[in-house]
Amino acid sequence: MHRLALFDLDGTLVDRQAAVHDALTMLCRAHDFDTTTEQWLRTELVDRANPSNFVRLRDVFGLALSADQLWREYVGLMSVAATCRPEVLEGLARLREAAWTIGIITNGAGDIQRAKLAGTGLASLVDGIAVSGDLEIRKPDRRLFELGAARCGVDLADGGWMVGDNPAGDIGGGHQAGLRTIWLRGRPWPDDLPRAHHVVDDITDAITILLSETE
Repeated sequence: MHRLALFDLDGTLVDRQAAVHDALTMLCRAHDFDTTTEQWLRTELVDRANPSNFVRLRDVFGLALSADQLWREYVGLMSVAATCRPEVLEGLARLREAAWTIGIITNGAGDIQRAKLAGTGLASLVDGIAVSGDLEIRKPDRRLFELGAARCGVDLADGGWMVGDNPAGDIGGGHQAGLRTIWLRGRPWPDDLPRAHHVVDDITDAITILLSETE
């Protein structure tokens, strides 16, 4: 029997907000952006980032730099700024040793999400990755979960777990995909959403729960 564990990336395995803060600090210093430009960027990228953000940046502030160049620089800086705590990497390694199949299901642009996975060392610990930007579908769309399972070499119909911090995208989407769920507490919980099977305050607690399922 396959033991499948699908994880969200941003806010679950990786502290996206800290990485965005550091990457933008480096980008703004490199180009000597003024405070107004920097604040605009921090507001624009608070929830997600894609190349269109930098097209707007160039247009709003009349920058000579190309949007593509700025995006590529930002992706590179995020690959450096994004980190995954050692105890989380160790926990994922323990799951693999216990014969778990591990996948990552993440919303976002493909190039920046893969840069984070490579920079943090997560890429070498997972069996498959599904990124919403590759197919223009986002969690909670069941198709992204199906793709993630398929890229891990397993069938979503065989069941498994979804672990994440987003109530609707991760937990609601996981329920719709027929998966058991673990919610990393933090965001407000919608009243109309079915409860997660487990609620934790730290991702390492979720990994401990999964390991306890291993007989």
